[in-house]
Amino acid sequence: MVQAPTLSLHYGLLALGDRSYSQFCAWGRALDGWLRQQGATALFERIEVSNADPLALQAWRARIADLSGQAIALWQEPEFDVWTLAERRELNAGSLGAPCFHIAFTPPPGAQWRAGDVLTVQLPLQPPQERDYSLASLPAEGKASLLIRQTRRPDGSLGVGSAWLTTQAEPGGTVRARLRSNVGFHAPDDARPMILIGNGTGIAGLRSLLVERIAARRHDNWLIFGERQATVDFHYRDELLNWQAQAQLAMLDLAFSRDGSGPRYVQDALRAQSERLREWIARGARVYVCGSAQGMATGVHEALIDILGASTVERLRDEERYRRDVY
Repeated sequence: MVQAPTLSLHYGLLALGDRSYSQFCAWGRALDGWLRQQGATALFERIEVSNADPLALQAWRARIADLSGQAIALWQEPEFDVWTLAERRELNAGSLGAPCFHIAFTPPPGAQWRAGDVLTVQLPLQPPQERDYSLASLPAEGKASLLIRQTRRPDGSLGVGSAWLTTQAEPGGTVRARLRSNVGFHAPDDARPMILIGNGTGIAGLRSLLVERIAARRHDNWLIFGERQATVDFHYRDELLNWQAQAQLAMLDLAFSRDGSGPRYVQDALRAQSERLREWIARGARVYVCGSAQGMATGVHEALIDILGASTVERLRDEERYRRDVY
């Protein structure tokens, strides 16, 4: 017997996205459809926003104002500022994977950010487009560093953002960019243990967290990192090994999928340390996951459930001890 929809709810929905992607506003559309199927009532048709389109946001503000009877002040994003492209170099020549580049910008005066934050770069194309990149460095290091892998479309051409930043933008030239606070991926303001899990360019956001933690003399850090080949894809190798030698990185587990007799991924490394994971979680550890949504993040989530149990993983999420920054 099919149960009748029972969700008694009136809602308005603002879906955020980027029309350059094939699944534009896919999550917002799916949520809207599910709410309607459950019997919820839409107060107005779903409003979709591409790249903070001001007209769409104005329409949202008008709908809310109509419902509340009060004018709603719309939050304005910070303006783009001028940043200088200071460094660019390929890190993994000879890798079986796509080229990966270290990109560093000289920030404008007074620019401040925290580990886990994001740099939004405006691409000088028509129409203007934006790309978000996890910051790998802190202001005290003098530069805003990114780790960018070239991506290719099905026809073999380079993706717009990675093509411009890795091959077209000239070192010494300027770009327009702005900082975006990513509060959900900030480190705790205490010394509780941290488990950092990521693959590929996801190490950028995890590296900034480690720099911040080590500067604060918080050394209860465990990094699980995966890539293709240890010889060419071990990003920040010397730094990580030095932190480990100095006991500033308590644990370092690595998974290189193209080395050895068969593929090994970060979720495999995590499963191999099941007992240690339970111990760290019992001590109050937080789990931070950064990297690819498909494959890695899904595999890690499944491994966490298998090791800790679904109820514990859900509790970690509720307590904000399980955080993800995946793409």
